Amino acid sequence: MTSSAPQVKEQSGAPLGASYWKLWTSSGLSNLADGVFKIALPLLAIQFTQSPTLIAGLSVAATLPWLLFALTAGALADRLDRRKLMLWANLGRALLPALLVAGILLDLGSIWALYVVALMVGVAETLYDTSAQSILPQMVHRDQLSRANGRLYAVELTANQFVGPPLGGLLVAIGVVAGFAAPAALWLAAVGALLLVPGAFRTEREVKTTLRFDIGEGLRFLWNQKILRTLAVMTGVFNFASNAAFAVFVLFAVGPASAMKLSEVGFGVLLTTSALGAFVGSFLAERVEAKLGRSRSLALTIFGGALFVGAPAVTDNPYVLGPLFFVGGVLIVLWNVITVSLRQRIAPNRLLGRVNSAYRLLAWGTMPLGAAAGGLLAQWLGLQAMFGMMGVLTLALLGMMPILTDKAIAAADVES
Repeated sequence: MTSSAPQVKEQSGAPLGASYWKLWTSSGLSNLADGVFKIALPLLAIQFTQSPTLIAGLSVAATLPWLLFALTAGALADRLDRRKLMLWANLGRALLPALLVAGILLDLGSIWALYVVALMVGVAETLYDTSAQSILPQMVHRDQLSRANGRLYAVELTANQFVGPPLGGLLVAIGVVAGFAAPAALWLAAVGALLLVPGAFRTEREVKTTLRFDIGEGLRFLWNQKILRTLAVMTGVFNFASNAAFAVFVLFAVGPASAMKLSEVGFGVLLTTSALGAFVGSFLAERVEAKLGRSRSLALTIFGGALFVGAPAVTDNPYVLGPLFFVGGVLIVLWNVITVSLRQRIAPNRLLGRVNSAYRLLAWGTMPLGAAAGGLLAQWLGLQAMFGMMGVLTLALLGMMPILTDKAIAAADVES
């Protein structure tokens, strides 16, 4: 099967190309919108309720589409033009906060309205993210994927977690309308940048098949690839733990009654420390991978993940948590660059959307489950006990590392 996308150069050191940098710009704008939105939503929610379970429910609603819609999104990414899917997804994401603003102005706001918006934004996200990861190998050569993914992670993390959270906190402090109008405008700007990418990005299909057959083909490919299957399960466990921790972290951090007693702006600033670490890590990932090898690099990232979710169990000092979040951010992005690039190299282009979505069903489908568990455990046992449990769960992933030897990873890469 071949793609109708423009042909890419085959030299790993060649420039990434104009189309890639337009995608990079669009991704930066889209992720800046994400960063503002994900902070504005819980900050508005705590004006309606102080219940840990209801606050965690927002994360459940936002991530539930990865459990329910991911496989369909992957099949659509392999059937339709991936760039156009990304355009429609961002148009939908721009409309939803605009409708929320209208509801707030009409005094129709409630925690339940936030649930609906979070759910629908999550559906659009499954389409956008699956298509975005699947389109990249159509723009750059496979030997450039680690570099291309690293640069994408740099702008995504900078926008989503470094600039977006404090900007979101500041905008909500100014006014709720500003907090939701800004992401709507940014998603529209991302659409404009993506419209400048030339060419078609639809994979050619030799025979007509049903959506159900397409989904099954992607699931079978992932199941038969032991390395990818193991990575998906491990990512799912970490995402369960991290979503359990951060679904209710706002209750631990914000307000005079919280443990940390931070303001909305201070909360955003604290979260940027992990984003700053991830930004640094996105430039180091390719070199660390080459120096340590993929297996040892992945093992190192598990310690970073445990630090990231478990540190609030032992301290509520922001001057301690900030540096720990920074180190966690450096190491978590190392995992992402290695695993995403490996998936893009192993899966054939015609299957990549479905493999990405099947992978994310395992890896991201646990996020709403983790958010729900985090809310319940925090309600029953307390916030810090829940953080500690999630840190231990993350460390337990080291038990799966014997499967991910450099020899086994290289064999899977060569087979592709």
